[in-house]
This record gives sequence, C-alpha cells and structure tokens, in this order.
Amino acid sequence: MLRSYGFNGAGAWSAVEDMRNTESPLVYTIIVSPMGNYNRDQRKKYGGSYLVAGWQGYRFDLPMVFDKEFEHYVEKSLAPLAKYKEDPYLLGYFTDNELPWYTDALDCHLLYLAKDEPGYLAARKWLDERKGENATLADITADDRLEFSAFFFETYMQKVTSVLRRIDPNHMYLGCRFNQEPRQELTNPAIFRVAGKYMDIISINHYRKWEPDQQQLEAWGQWSGKPFLITEWYTKGEDSGLPNATGAGWNVETQNDRGLFYENFTLGLLQSPYSVGWHWFRYQDNDPEDLSTDPSNRDSNKGVVDRDYRPWTGLLNHTRNVNDQVYHLIRFFDTQKKN
Repeated sequence: MLRSYGFNGAGAWSAVEDMRNTESPLVYTIIVSPMGNYNRDQRKKYGGSYLVAGWQGYRFDLPMVFDKEFEHYVEKSLAPLAKYKEDPYLLGYFTDNELPWYTDALDCHLLYLAKDEPGYLAARKWLDERKGENATLADITADDRLEFSAFFFETYMQKVTSVLRRIDPNHMYLGCRFNQEPRQELTNPAIFRVAGKYMDIISINHYRKWEPDQQQLEAWGQWSGKPFLITEWYTKGEDSGLPNATGAGWNVETQNDRGLFYENFTLGLLQSPYSVGWHWFRYQDNDPEDLSTDPSNRDSNKGVVDRDYRPWTGLLNHTRNVNDQVYHLIRFFDTQKKN
C-alpha cells in the first residue's frame, strides 16, 4: 500500500526488524534515546517526577548534558547499532526527540541548579570566561544566551556523535528532531550552526503551520549549511470517528481536507533547495484501547490507515498527486527561481 501511494521509506519508531526481514525491504530509520533514558532513570531518584518539570518532563527544561553519567547512557544506547552498519536499506539514525534546547538555558542553569551540580559548574565557568568572574545574571545579554545555547547543545552533539561515528561510520546522523516551540531552536542561528557541524541531515518536527515559511526554510539551510528533513507533521480528520483530543496536529473536517493540507504543505517544502523529504506522522491511527502508549498517541486520526489498516483514501489520493510527481515538481520550482 505504501508504494502504491508513492511513499518510499519509514520514519522513527517503525517496526525495523519486521521490515528488514521482508522480501522487498523499505528504506528505514532508527531512533535511540540516550538522553531520554537518562532522564527517565534520573526521575526515579525524585520519586518518579521532578518538583519543577518542563517539556518532556525535563527538570527545569534542561537536558543534563554536562553530567558524567550521561556518557554511560550514550554508550549503552548506541552499542546495539553495530549490527546495522552494513545494511544498505538504513538511511540513518536519530538520537532522542524534541529535547528542550531553550535559548534561556544559561539563566536556568544558574538560577535553578545547586551550585555543586555539573550543569551549574559548567554554566558558571562559561560565564566567568566570557564576562569575568564578577558577572551576574543581570550582565547576561541576548547574545550571551544564544552563544551559551550553542555551547550547551554542542556538548550533547559531541558526546553522541563521537560514539555513533565509532560504532557505525557508514550511515547518516539525522539529528535529534528539533521541535517548533517558542524559546527553542528553530529561530536560533547558533543552534543551527552547531547542528551543521555534526548532522548530515537536520531533522525537524514541524507543527502549528498551515504551510512552510519560505524565509524560515532558507534560514535553516543558510545557518547550518545542511539539508533538512521534516520528521513529524499531520492533521486529523473529524470524520474519522476518533475523539482527536490529543496530539500536536490540527483538526480538519474531512479526509479530503487532510489531503489538501498534505498537498499544500509539501508543495511548500519542494520549493526549498534545502528540503530533502518528509515523514508523515503516523502510518496507523491511534488505538484508543491501547493504554500502553503515551497519552498523546491514544485517540487521534494521525495515520494514512486506520487502526485496522484500512486506507484513508481521501487523504491518500492527494498524497499520490504529489508523491508521484516529486521530481517534476522540483524541476518546475527550480526553473521558476531561475526565471
């Protein structure tokens, strides 16, 4: 079914081993979560949750990249990837998903962490070297925040990619799936500069937009010097019979409207020379009876098929309109720009 509608690969959290064992394997990706696993285990020390938890449950919205223990989780999470290093069907790897790379991370490290924590010590040392030992929070400028966010993010990148390249030098690193939120990385040129140093393709989960902003797409490419892949986006149809109360995608009235959204959004992506593809989230609708999943994935029409694998043809007929013509459309848009 996927191929008949012009799809040619699988995104994160797919059934990788099942796909690898078919007669005609699809191109696939793998996601591992070293920071997510570390954060989960750290929360256990606080009774299962932090007193002050932010996005994805991170304490004070801070991935703990400066902790020495995190390096153990990187090694443990990435070691199993060695078995994939010769597989020609593997596109590449994601590490983690939607980590909170907030631009006020410098303030948060200094305001909220105890003075003997590795994160506080790293932030204090960075500020001392940049502004002098007498610098206070009042001395921090917008430029300081951007540059520290780059240093903070690069610490994660260095630890993750050094291990990944050692374990599998043959496949691409697809990044950590940036997310569209205020205070975060999608408007931060310093973060993209670092991403371009370490990522082969930059992964971006792109929500809360009816169509791509061409200036923003251009900025991502210019800041990083690398292409990007849209790794999550979708709308939910109110004609699906599902509540559609959770998830980041918008609700629309019908499956045909979902298809029109797909056409409009992807035509915008194809206009950018930095865009190399997209992963619709998800293949299959949520199953409200499956309470083992994350609450955000229990009640919504996100799939191209329903929970019984019946295709949403109103959506898929539109996806085929674009997918079958992708290369012709790219040539058309390139010609338009030249003229």
